Amino acid sequence: MKTLTLACSVAVATVLSGCTGQQMTRGDVQDARFVGGEVKMVPITSDVVSAPAPKAVVPQELLAYQGETYKIQPGDTLIVTVWDHPELTTPAGNQQQAVTNGRLVQPDGTFYFPYAGKLNVTGMTIEDLRSTLTSRLAKYLTNPQLDVNVVGFGSRVALQGAFVDTTPQEVTTVPLTLSQAIGRARIDVPQADLSGLVLTRDGRNYNLDLDALNRDGNVAQDIFLRPGDRLYLPFNDRKEVYVIGEVMRPQALTFKTTDLTLTQAIGRSGGLNPITSKGEAVYVIRGLEDMPQPGQSAQSMQAMQSAATVYHLDAKSPVAFALGDRFRLQPGDVVWVGPAGITRWNRFLSQLLPLSSLVTNAASAQYDIER
Repeated sequence: MKTLTLACSVAVATVLSGCTGQQMTRGDVQDARFVGGEVKMVPITSDVVSAPAPKAVVPQELLAYQGETYKIQPGDTLIVTVWDHPELTTPAGNQQQAVTNGRLVQPDGTFYFPYAGKLNVTGMTIEDLRSTLTSRLAKYLTNPQLDVNVVGFGSRVALQGAFVDTTPQEVTTVPLTLSQAIGRARIDVPQADLSGLVLTRDGRNYNLDLDALNRDGNVAQDIFLRPGDRLYLPFNDRKEVYVIGEVMRPQALTFKTTDLTLTQAIGRSGGLNPITSKGEAVYVIRGLEDMPQPGQSAQSMQAMQSAATVYHLDAKSPVAFALGDRFRLQPGDVVWVGPAGITRWNRFLSQLLPLSSLVTNAASAQYDIER
C-alpha cells in the first residue's frame, strides 16, 4: 500500500508541475538557460517600441535614368524599306508577314543588308542606321529613300518570383517603366513579399519596398527600365510569426508588407480569448533560431553571441494595445498569450479527475488482492 501511495503522489506532482508550467513569469524567464544561452525579459514600454519608420525613397541613380532613344540590340529584327526597290524591301514577297522579310541582328551585333554589307549596329539608333544604309546604297542607287523599323525586339527585362506571369518583357522603342512591367506581370498578392522587390542592374541590386513607397496616399516615382534589368519579387513564406496560447485562432501568420505589429498579429488571430486568456501575460519571444541547439560544439555556441529575448506586454489596459501597435514583429517571432488562473485550475482538474479514477481503481484492486 505504501508503494501505491508513493506512485500516486508522484503522479499528482507531475500533473501539478505540468499545470503550473503553462504560466510564464518574469522570474522564470530571467533565470532561464538554454544550452549555454540566456533568455532576458524586456517590458514593452514607450522606450522599447519602434520609432516611426523612415520614409522610403527610391535610389537617386535609378531616378536619374529617364529613358533614352531606342538603341538597336542583338536579337532585334529590322525591316528596311527601300522605296521603288521591292526586291530589297520584300525579298520573301509581299504576301509574307513583315517579320518574314525582316533581318535579324546577330548575337555579335552585326547586321547584313544587300549592297551595304555587314554592319556592326549594336548601340546605333534607328536614325543612325538609316543614315548609314542611305550612304552605302547611294553608291549603287540614285538618291535612295530608306525607312528602318524594328518589328522584333531582342531587349528584355527578366522577371522572377511572386508574379503571376514571369514571361520576359520586351524593351521597345517606347520606354518601359517599373509600374508598367509589374502591371503586366501581375503580383501574386497572397504569396508576395511586397517589401522585398529587388531590381538588378549592371550587377548591382536595388531593394525597393513597394509597400512603403505607395503608403499613406503616396505614389512612388516611376523608374524607367533598361535592357538587361531583372526584377525579383520574393515569396512571403519565410516571413512568418507564430501566435499561440490563449487567442481565438492560434496560427502562423505571413506578412507581405514592410512590417507587422503585435496588435495586428493578435487581431488577425481573433484577439485574446475573453474566457481563458490572461491580459497581463502577452509575450513576444525573439531570437530562438539563434540559440545553440543540443549537440552543438562549444565553438559553435561561442559563435552565437545574441541571447533570446522575451518582450512582455501587460495588455490589461487599452493603452497597452497602443504600445503593441507600435511594436514591430520580426520574422520568426513567437507571440504567446498565457492563460488566466481559472483556466489553469480547470485544466488541472481535467487532468486530475482521470488520475483520481485511476487511483480509485488501483486502490480497489489492492483491497481485493489483500482479501
